This record gives sequence, structure tokens and C-alpha cells, in this order.
Amino acid sequence: MSPLLTPAPTEAEAFTDPAAAVARLEELYFAATEFLSLQFSEAVTRGRPKTRVRAYYPEIRLTTTSFTRADSRLSFGHVAQPGTYATTVTRPDLFRNYLVQQIGLLIENHSVPVMIGVSDTPIPVHFAVAGNPAVSVPQEGVLDFSLRDVFDVPDLATTNDDIVNGVRLVNPDGSGPLAPFTAQRVDYSLARLTHYTATDPRHFQNHVLFTNYQFYVDEFEAFARKALADPASGYTAFVAPGNHEITGPDAPPLLVGKMPQMPTYHLKRRDGQGITLVNIGVGPSNAKTATDHIAVLRPHAWLMVGHCAGLRNTQSLGDFVLAHAYLREDHVLDADLPVWVPIPALAEIQIALEDAVEAVTQLEGYELKRIMRTGTVATIDNRNWELRDQSGPVQRLSQSRAIALDMESATIAANGFRFRVPYGTLLCVSDKPLHGELKLPGMATDFYKTQVSRHLLIGIRAMETLRETPIERIHSRKLRSFEETAFL
Repeated sequence: MSPLLTPAPTEAEAFTDPAAAVARLEELYFAATEFLSLQFSEAVTRGRPKTRVRAYYPEIRLTTTSFTRADSRLSFGHVAQPGTYATTVTRPDLFRNYLVQQIGLLIENHSVPVMIGVSDTPIPVHFAVAGNPAVSVPQEGVLDFSLRDVFDVPDLATTNDDIVNGVRLVNPDGSGPLAPFTAQRVDYSLARLTHYTATDPRHFQNHVLFTNYQFYVDEFEAFARKALADPASGYTAFVAPGNHEITGPDAPPLLVGKMPQMPTYHLKRRDGQGITLVNIGVGPSNAKTATDHIAVLRPHAWLMVGHCAGLRNTQSLGDFVLAHAYLREDHVLDADLPVWVPIPALAEIQIALEDAVEAVTQLEGYELKRIMRTGTVATIDNRNWELRDQSGPVQRLSQSRAIALDMESATIAANGFRFRVPYGTLLCVSDKPLHGELKLPGMATDFYKTQVSRHLLIGIRAMETLRETPIERIHSRKLRSFEETAFL
């Protein structure tokens, strides 16, 4: 075995103060990444080191011997039975509030300390230097030695969703998983988020809106500027792709250069409880990609507010559709979440959306039915489904009682279910292909354009309602399986 250069070893420490525990995680993580950054920089300038270089992620470990049950109303913050539970941690600075909250619940519910120490999981050098502008990892072949001969590199064989998919109930050392994602999986997604959205993960807020149309982005910026003009709104900044940030309503227009695949905008609050809008474009693959990576940030809710095809003749362009069930023909999640798994509507989200529609439209009760239907939304992976033989698709849509069809909503809801992120869908009818109203340039009437503004405002109002809802009510037991991690 070749010699191994690592940071000086440290002993694990017990903590009953969650803030102190997270501060220790930050110390360990900073020491490990600084060590790797320094060693890597020296290797680039001086040539291949004589020894292999390695540093490890910090970890949180909990051991409980009691069968005493925590409050049965809680869906998180406790383990189900005695044993040892552990998780590796990355970027504790980014996840500070989340970690303090989750560790605090563990200590409170089990009356035992948590142990903070160094894990046996190596940190890939790419992730260690990711946030350091002074260091960049060159492509393979640029250096006079192979990176993987000296440093640890990302290992996709161990970067997976086995925990959240319910197929990994025990860690390699015999402990139980404490969190839904390992540090490597989180680091992988943080890197992907930066690439796909062109914004730093630190800007993401706890409430995420997804859309599939640029009109919503324009309206979001207009809303943000009005909010920044009102000190009582609580919003402090607006961030666009490229990490361009404004803090006042009269700031110059945000000039974004080359657009990323999924342009993302953040209306921020100091507590992180603002709103992020992601324009995922069209298709279930984009929807899965975005939610796969945003899920590691553990948002409190995500909603789809996009366009759909209305399937009923009684619908009009600009009408709203509140999904209470999903017909999944998107296929991108079939391997992770079989189609026989039901995706339930979440009462807290449904109520927030319906209340927001009433508040914005000034319609309620029976009158609300004039512009909104509640029912099944079908999601497909073929944008030109109308060109196929209609007998099969239309019959399935009718049998499912579907009232609308799109290419993203069921994917976003299903991944919300899979990742335990509360989800919902409110769509706006943009065409009626079964009734001769195809999506053509001339269909964008003034009425329809007005609905885009109202639609986005409804999504924002719903998120603001959810922000005021206690977290234990939003993250309910409906999203938890038999074997769950203590962390959200």
C-alpha cells in the first residue's frame, strides 16, 4: 500500500448544543478542504507528490439505547428504534440553519448527545476546491500525472439515491442512515446546480416555483422589483443567472449573457424563506434533472406553475387547473419510483393554492369553478402526442378522468414524493388540442397574457402562505415510509 498523507487525526467530540456541534462540523470541513486545496496547488506547481493525498468528510453520529417514542405527530427529528445512526456532511456553512434545526431535534427527542468527528469517506478533490476561486481542477491529461493516482475523485458508484429510494437501510459500517443524502451525493448536486442554473446554491430559497415559459420570468422580476421597494415585504435581494444581484427597485436591468439550460432567479429573504423560480423548459427529463439536484437543499415546498393543454371543452384559454392526482406517462422516474406508487395530493399545499386563487381572482366557492378545475393532470414524454392515432391516448385520458396534460407536473410531484419535499401543481390552460385550439402564435391573446401575471402571483401568494405554516405541518407523515431518516 502506498504512503498516505492526511490531516492530523482528531477525536470525535460529544455535543448537546446544536449550534456548537455545527460550528465543529465547519471547523473539520474547512480544515479538510484547505488541506486538499493546498496539496493540490502544490502538486500543480511542483509536480506529482510522492504520497497519495486524502482528507475526509466530517460526520454526525447518534447512538440511542431507548425504545422511548418521540411525539408520534412528528414526521422527522427522531429515529425509530435504538441503534447507531450516522451521516457524512458537506458544506456545513451552506446548511448551517438546517443542521442546527435537525441536530437540535435529535438531542431534544432522544436526550443524548451527538458525536461530531471525521468519517472514513474521502472528499473528492473536485468538490474540495469547488468554492475556491484561486484553485481549479484541470482536465485529465493536462497534468503530468493522473489525478486519481494521487487524489480521490468523484465516484459515481457511491453517489446514488439508495437511501431516499428505500433500498439502503444500513451504512457500510453497520450504522443506520441519519440523513436522506450522503455528503458525496450533496456535493455532486451542488456542482450540477451551479452548472444548470448559473447561480450559486447559496442563493436558493426554501420555496421553489417551477415554470416552463419565459413570460413567468419577466413577471417574477417585475414582482421582485416592487417587493424590493417595500421594506415591509421582507425581501432583500433579487438574483439572476450569473449571480447578478440587485437590492433595490431602480437598479439597472439585469443583463444576463449566455443563458444556462435552466435559468433560475431568486427573490431572497435574510432567513432563506424567500422564493426561487426555475424555468425548467419543456419535458420530464429537465423536470427530473432540476428536482434531483434541488432536493439536496431540502426546500420546504416546490410547486409547478406552468402551461398545459386543457382536455375538456368547458375549459377556456387562461383557466387554471389544480392537480389532485397525476397520470404518469413521463417514464423518467419509472426505475426509481414505480408507476404503481400513488402520488397523493397534500392537503396543506392544496389549501394554500386554492386560497391564493381566491385571493387573487376575488372569486370563491361555486364561482371559482368558472375559471378553475380540480382533477387529474396527465404528464407525457411526447410533445407531439396529438400527431399519433388518437384512439389510444384519448381513451386513456378519458378513463383517467384527466382534465389537463403537460410534460413536467407529474415528474415534479413524483420526485417531491420520492425526496420527501412537499409538492403541488397549479397550471394554466394554453391550448385545447382535442377541441381544435392548438398552441399557435396567434393564440396568445391579451386575456391569456393577463393570466400569466395572475398565475405567477397566485404561486407567490401560495408560497407566502406556506412560509407562515409551521414546518412540522408542511412536512407531514404522508411523505414518510416505514424506515425513515431522522433528518428531513
